Amino acid sequence: MQHATRHFIIKISCPAVSGIVAAVTTYLADKGCYISEMAQFDDDTSGRFFMRAVFRFNEGFTGDIAEVEQGFTDVAVRFDMEWTLHSTAQPMRVLLMVSKYDHCLADLLYRHHKGEMDMQITAIVSNHLDLRPMAEREGIRFIYLPVTRDTKAEQEAALMKIVDETRTELVVLARYMQILSDDLCKQLSGRAINIHHSFLPGFKGAKPYHQAYARGVKLIGATAHYVTSDLDEGPIIEQEVQRVDHAYLPDDLVAVGRDTETVALSKAVKYHLEHRVFLNQDRTVIFR
Repeated sequence: MQHATRHFIIKISCPAVSGIVAAVTTYLADKGCYISEMAQFDDDTSGRFFMRAVFRFNEGFTGDIAEVEQGFTDVAVRFDMEWTLHSTAQPMRVLLMVSKYDHCLADLLYRHHKGEMDMQITAIVSNHLDLRPMAEREGIRFIYLPVTRDTKAEQEAALMKIVDETRTELVVLARYMQILSDDLCKQLSGRAINIHHSFLPGFKGAKPYHQAYARGVKLIGATAHYVTSDLDEGPIIEQEVQRVDHAYLPDDLVAVGRDTETVALSKAVKYHLEHRVFLNQDRTVIFR
């Protein structure tokens, strides 16, 4: 979903009490705003309330979004809100990280080219040179940061310098085959998305699809999640699954895996770009 550039998105999370929706909608209406989309969720388990609203100023009304933002502080304090306000006129700044596999990167670049991904790609960072031509064809800055056990800390520091210098808001690990350190995961908390395969039973290590073939799996899946220090166990944003059978050879399973990975990752990134994802402890709330 794409909004006109004059739309704004407000995200709210706070303790669940009465009067939140009324306070927010009344405040926006008093400021000459029209709410075109709104979603809310009350989580009984955590006792938290989540809300996302898309609004614009009424036709013929000259509004000041800075004034709206400043004035909303009083409402936020009253309900102990965590909140953010975003303009759809400002695409999110995104850094893509890859290794040698190109399918997730190719898919994201294609969707971006077609206007499905409202983002500004700040750079493509890789620990290999294999995908440099792909970045250069798109006119995107390619940064080579080779990683070894001895250089890992140094290269992660270089990565964070790039993130800060480019004012990157989201880092996407589009099949970046390196484990991030605990310190880097903390620095990128809530703003780094990873993709990995999903099987039942689970297969770790080299050639997971060949392991899956040996066990005769019937479902191939992929999980997109936020990066945490717990490897592949961060809050889940999106999952895709496809049924397979005995006729699928290992290479066929790899092909299916590529499809599920690209779909899951692209959906997760799009949800984040559109400010639809809320962290709820170790889980997520997503207003699709």
